[in-house]
Amino acid sequence: MSDPALEHVDVVIVGAGLSGVGAACRLQTECPGKSFTILEARSVIGGTWDLFRYPGVRSDSDIFTLAYSFRPWKGSAAIADGPSILRYIRETARERGIEEKIRYQHRVRSARWSSTEGRWTLEVENTDSGSTSSLTCNFLFGNTGYYRYDAGYTPEFEGSDRFTGRIVHPQEWPEDLDCSGKRVVVIGSGATAVTLVPALARVAGHVTMLQRSPSYIASFPERDPIDDALRRRLSPRVAGFLVRWKNVVLTWTIFQLSRHAPKFVRGLLERGVASQLPEGFDVDAHFSPDYEPWDQRLCLAPGGDIFQAISQGRASVVTDRIAHFTETGIQLESGALLEADVIVTATGLNLLMLGGMTIEVDGNPIDLAETVSHKSVLLCGVPNLAFTFGYTNASWTLKSDLVARYVCRLLKHMDQGGYSVCTPLPPDRGLSTAPYLDLSSGYIRRGEAAFARQGAKAPWKVRHNYLLDALIFRYGRLDDQVVFSRRSGTKVADPAVLERTA
Repeated sequence: MSDPALEHVDVVIVGAGLSGVGAACRLQTECPGKSFTILEARSVIGGTWDLFRYPGVRSDSDIFTLAYSFRPWKGSAAIADGPSILRYIRETARERGIEEKIRYQHRVRSARWSSTEGRWTLEVENTDSGSTSSLTCNFLFGNTGYYRYDAGYTPEFEGSDRFTGRIVHPQEWPEDLDCSGKRVVVIGSGATAVTLVPALARVAGHVTMLQRSPSYIASFPERDPIDDALRRRLSPRVAGFLVRWKNVVLTWTIFQLSRHAPKFVRGLLERGVASQLPEGFDVDAHFSPDYEPWDQRLCLAPGGDIFQAISQGRASVVTDRIAHFTETGIQLESGALLEADVIVTATGLNLLMLGGMTIEVDGNPIDLAETVSHKSVLLCGVPNLAFTFGYTNASWTLKSDLVARYVCRLLKHMDQGGYSVCTPLPPDRGLSTAPYLDLSSGYIRRGEAAFARQGAKAPWKVRHNYLLDALIFRYGRLDDQVVFSRRSGTKVADPAVLERTA
C-alpha cells in the first residue's frame, strides 16, 4: 500500500531547462486540472543554457524554431547567443508562473512503478544537503536532455599531465581563464569547436582548431532578411509564425536533399566554404568529411565567422592525429608540434538518458538499453512514463513541443476514458531494432548503450520528420499498440505481458 504521508502530484516533470519549462507551460494550459511539480537537480533554471558558459556559446539551429511556438522570439539575430536564450527561458517561466513550480537541487535517483497502486514512487536527493525524500505521482515526464551535466567527455591523451599550460573542457569553462594574447589549441571539429574558434580568435594571439577529421560547416546569415522584412509589415506574432514555418520547411528540404542527393549537397557546402577562404586553401583536407551530409549534425557558422577568422590569420585548421602532449603543446603523428598556452578539449559529451535515474516496474529493474521506444516518446513495457528527445536534424524545441502536446493529449484521453494506466507494447520478437539515434557522431556511438532502441516500423520507429510528426502526435491514434487500463492490479512486468520484447 502507498504511504499516505507521502506527497502526491499528478505529474512530475524532471528537468527545468528549455524542454522542461516548455512542457510545464503546455501542461498548465492544456491540462489545467492537473497538479504538477518540476524537479531540477541544479540550483538554477535553464539547463544547457545555464551550464555552458564558454566563449561564444550559441544555438546550433535558428532561434525562430528553437524558441517556443507559443512565445515567438523577438530578437533580431537568426542564431542566438547562450545568454539571450537563457534569459528567454527564464522570462517564459516567470511570466507564466512556472518558477514557483520548480524545486531546485532535487535530483531523481530512482523511480519505482507499482501496478497495485497505479503510481510512481520517486526517491529524490537534495543535491545541497545530501538528504533524500520521496514523493509519488501518476505520470512521470522526463525532460532531462541527453547528456551528463556533471562531466563532459575527454579521451585519455598521453602526456597530458606533462603539459604546463591549462587544459579545459568547454562544459567546465573556468571563470578565471583569460586567453588574451595566448596560443590556444581547440581539439575537435564539432559545433562546440566551430563556435569556440572564432570567439577565442577575437582575443587570443592565435587559435588552432586541431581535428582528427573534418565536419561539414555551413554559413548562416546573422540576420534573417525575410524576418526583417516581415516584421516591418506584420505583427510580431504573425511574422514569427511565418518565419518559423519558412525555416521548418527549409531545414526539412535541406535534410531530404542530403539524404537523396548527398553529392549535390556536399558540392554546395564545399563550394560555400571555398568561397569564403583565401585562394589556394586546402578545402578538401580540412573541410571535406569522409561521411555524407547529415550523417552527423551540420555545424552552422553565423556570418561565416570561423572562415573570417581563418582568412584574417587569427585562426588556422590542422587535420592530424595526436601522438602525445608535451610540456609546451601537442606532438602530432605527422611529426609537427603545436605550441600552446591553453588546450581546449572540445571532444564531446557523455550521453545519459532520464538524468541517470534507475527505473523499476513492479520490482523488476528496467535496463533502458534493452527497451524499445514507442513513438519516440514512451518506453515499451513501462507504464505512465514519457521522455523528451529533440530532433538531431532540426531544432530541439520543434520536437520537445510536439512531445509535450502529445503527453497532454494522452493525459486528457486517459481522463476522458477513466483510465489510470497506459502501457505501450513492445514489438514482436521478429521485428529488428536499431539504436535510438541515427547519427554517426563519435559521442553518439559511444553512448548509444545508455539509450533505448527503436523498431524498424511504426509506432516504434523514430522519425526525424517534423511535418509527419506534427500530424501523428496531434491527430494520430493514441491506442496504437498501447494498452489503457481503468484499474491497476496487473503487474505489467509479468512475462506474459512482455513476451513480445525484441
